[in-house]
Amino acid sequence: MKDLTNQSDKLRKVTLAMYRYPLTTVFLLTATIIGATSIAQAKDYEKLLLCCAVGAFLAALLQVVYERFWNKRVVCFFLMGGGLLLTFGYYLLISVVPTLRFDVRIRSYILLGVLAISFLWIPVIQNRISFNESFMIAFKAFFHAIFYAVIIFSGCSLIIMAIDSLIVPVNAKAYLHIANLVFVLFAPLFFLSRIPAYPGKDGDGINLEKNDKKDKEIERAASCPKFLEVLISYILIPIESGFSVILLLYIIRSISGDFWTNNRMEPMLISYAISIIFLYILSSRINNKFSVFFRLIFPKILICIVILQITSSVIQAYKFGIIYSRYFAILFGIFAILSGLVMSIAPVQKNNLIAIMLIVVSLVSILPPIDAFTISQYSQKTRLKLVLEQNGMLNDNTIIPNESIEEADKEKIISSVEYLTRMDCTNQIVWMPENFKRYDDFYNTFGFNESDLSQKNDWSNVFLKDSLPIDIAGYDILVHTYSNNMESKICDIHKGKNTYTLKNQTKENMRLIILVDESNQELIRFNLNDIFSKYQKFSNEKTELSMDEASFSIENEEAKLMIVVQNATSNRMGDDSDYYMDCYILVHIE
Repeated sequence: MKDLTNQSDKLRKVTLAMYRYPLTTVFLLTATIIGATSIAQAKDYEKLLLCCAVGAFLAALLQVVYERFWNKRVVCFFLMGGGLLLTFGYYLLISVVPTLRFDVRIRSYILLGVLAISFLWIPVIQNRISFNESFMIAFKAFFHAIFYAVIIFSGCSLIIMAIDSLIVPVNAKAYLHIANLVFVLFAPLFFLSRIPAYPGKDGDGINLEKNDKKDKEIERAASCPKFLEVLISYILIPIESGFSVILLLYIIRSISGDFWTNNRMEPMLISYAISIIFLYILSSRINNKFSVFFRLIFPKILICIVILQITSSVIQAYKFGIIYSRYFAILFGIFAILSGLVMSIAPVQKNNLIAIMLIVVSLVSILPPIDAFTISQYSQKTRLKLVLEQNGMLNDNTIIPNESIEEADKEKIISSVEYLTRMDCTNQIVWMPENFKRYDDFYNTFGFNESDLSQKNDWSNVFLKDSLPIDIAGYDILVHTYSNNMESKICDIHKGKNTYTLKNQTKENMRLIILVDESNQELIRFNLNDIFSKYQKFSNEKTELSMDEASFSIENEEAKLMIVVQNATSNRMGDDSDYYMDCYILVHIE
């Protein structure tokens, strides 16, 4: 009976959360309706959904700002009105672009992160409740919300499956509608229902005095369950330790070699730094030996690793120019170093400084003119212009084609143009041709093809002429399939009482077509590398094949295979290779 009362109380708190966060609830309801419309009409309303997400996050933030600093309802109305105006302004900003560009998405996601961190930090400004407690409360609330949402969705899905199987057919979109209701509306409200009201404005002033009832509620919400303590101390911290050891070994092994000239660690720098800081805050109120050791040692390890990687990233930026990912790596690396210093020097109660720095760094990374995309585009434009001027290819804001420049300069031109095209900003450069299209206009603009550097980027694309007949005499079956670098099952083959399996497999850098029996014993294999090796003679070409050139066969005493290539593409860049093949496979089993 007590458990039933507790569950009923949790659901009652969801209703109270709707009252406490009215504007957020409105945005969530709107997002749910838009999501349902999108599912029903199979249309993309990403801009509206993103706008609702920003509005919901902003409204929740303004609500805790009001609770912390004011107590008059009229102020709340003004704040919510301001939130509506800001959300509408955000919609106007993203609505001017016909499609939601990559940089707009990244800015929006970082903005949501800023609003989320602010939601945790602002209620505990100059408060007896620490940021560590606020973070733990939100962490627990998030996973509680996900847990309940998954249970409800699974239960509803089972009911729909039963109705579909036993009573009447149910449209498959019903599952999407249930997911929309549960994860877009219920889960966020359940999360907010688990966030207590922190000490704030009361009467004529800020009330930070102790309140036994409220303090007990907050202490209970911020307590670390034994399960979570074990998970953090004896699972997550050892995993993080092992990963850190691997990074240190890699740095030690390659610090005198290519560490300074490659960016192998750069993509994981932000996630590694965030994971260390995340664990540090979660373990801040746990006092077992593992957690204490982690808080003592790992901030220093973080500082050392990040300083070395930032140095490498700066060298790469000097050599290849700044791109947005490198900008983020350097900027958030600086944040990680400062956070490591705070964690090494300041007591754990001062972890709110980390939140402040993260908010500042995140805003710097998305607000022009010093954001990642503006700076990276300026860097690549400057790099491209400098190379053109050095080779006499830019005169009176007009590019002069020149095929005789050095390959190193060709590489710089190709990489900069590729990046600027990806960022959709070539039309903003006065000396670039109007309506420049990289694949159509590159040769006419610069005087050489991107594929000229064949030793750096070697590719081939071959295809079989349409409507050519395939002789299947002597084979049991014919199957159409696709083959790439991934392992996959192609089909089962039934002959007599036996069942055989044809599959793609990768083994020791070989891409294989393998036929196995029911006991997984191999009957025959074909190495697809032999096909791609043959087609290397068509390097940097698109070539039509004859039937003889497209057909490959192999046989033994147990089976025989014939592969007829419809289309095969290979891309080889340095030591990396990507292969793709669309083909027919003919199989005969003795």
